[in-house]
Amino acid sequence: MPIRSANPPTISPTGLAGPGNDRRDTSKGAGSAAAVLRAVLDHGPVARGFIGTATGLSPAAVSRQTADLISLGLLRELPVAAGAPRAGRPSVPLDVDTDTHLACGVHIAVPMLTFGIVDLRGRVVAREELPHRGEADDTLSTIVRHLPGFLRRHAGHRRVLGLGVVTGGHVDARTGVVVEHEPLGWRDLPLGPLLAARTGLPVSVDGHARALAQAEILFGEPRARASLVHLFVGHVVDAAIATGGVVHHGLRSAAGGVAHLNLPGADLPCSCGGRGCAQTALSDRALLVKAVELGAIPRPEAELLLGAARAGDDLVVGLLRQRLRGVARIAATLLDMLDPELLVLTEMSAIYLPHLLPDLYEEIARLSRACGDPERVVRPSSFGTDVLAVAAAATVLDSVHRSPRTVHTRRDRQATRAAEWSRPPVAAP
Repeated sequence: MPIRSANPPTISPTGLAGPGNDRRDTSKGAGSAAAVLRAVLDHGPVARGFIGTATGLSPAAVSRQTADLISLGLLRELPVAAGAPRAGRPSVPLDVDTDTHLACGVHIAVPMLTFGIVDLRGRVVAREELPHRGEADDTLSTIVRHLPGFLRRHAGHRRVLGLGVVTGGHVDARTGVVVEHEPLGWRDLPLGPLLAARTGLPVSVDGHARALAQAEILFGEPRARASLVHLFVGHVVDAAIATGGVVHHGLRSAAGGVAHLNLPGADLPCSCGGRGCAQTALSDRALLVKAVELGAIPRPEAELLLGAARAGDDLVVGLLRQRLRGVARIAATLLDMLDPELLVLTEMSAIYLPHLLPDLYEEIARLSRACGDPERVVRPSSFGTDVLAVAAAATVLDSVHRSPRTVHTRRDRQATRAAEWSRPPVAAP
């Protein structure tokens, strides 16, 4: 049963990747539309003449594509800058339209849910966090209950393009199934189909490392479009690989699985039956448990650990430095295997305590045969403390920027969706 709210945002249907959807845009000129939107995203506000130079399209093609993108609410014309009058027609600057559409996302972590609303430039408009107990049914019900109010509070008049849901572990983006999430104990959970049925929204699902790789390609450093490895170290440890601006999923959507790489010097037993696996040794849980065992913090909570580190607690800072050296081993392995232009790290110290990163760089330089300048190649996430909110919405944004014409404005479907949401709220099933 769909969620309904008393004062809904408008929902704009899209061809999002996910259950029953195809990521490809087969409409005529799809590649040209994406190229135009990309040029404006990179350089806007810009004139149409600049777009033609950047994309190689003729003036007529640029005019046609920009008119279509404006009608879809993806581009907008800005007022001509004031100045001395010039001969001929004034150049009207174009920019990405951040006032018409938004992407919504939910990041499922341990033990928090992060709800995010992000505009078409990848900027977080709103973010809220809720704890969850980890049981699949309870987690889905929490999402379903919280989502209408979240959108009502923050989306305003703007259309929500869809719902992106990301989490760690092995996620099959094609079917929307969480194949395995070890810390949560989830196996073969049809997350996408369940949430699509309960919310009535277009839902796209992916692993958070791949989602963040997509976000880096869209909104991060340009080198990410050539070749990128994204390494995520939190309650799960996983990675994503991209070349030519395309994230590699693999035959079984299992590409980037580094959780069970052996970490030399680690000997903790893993749920897989082995010992010394990267996830067991480097996860947030392992870090927090160790900090409690040593008496550095009273409870295994990340906020307590970060507070102690910021206060200069030598024991906590030592634990974080030790973990960074372990992360460096995984990073060095990936750098030597793939030799990417860029390796992006999303990890607690990289986000909140960047002054510790020299430990990471020093260890990578010692271990890697391919990377002689880790400070240039290895970078923290482009999204700072907004990283989880951006990850959640990234699958929606990626679909829109790659296939702009999948953003439809059919009034009949919008009217149907608005009518559903305008009914009195009902309890989540």
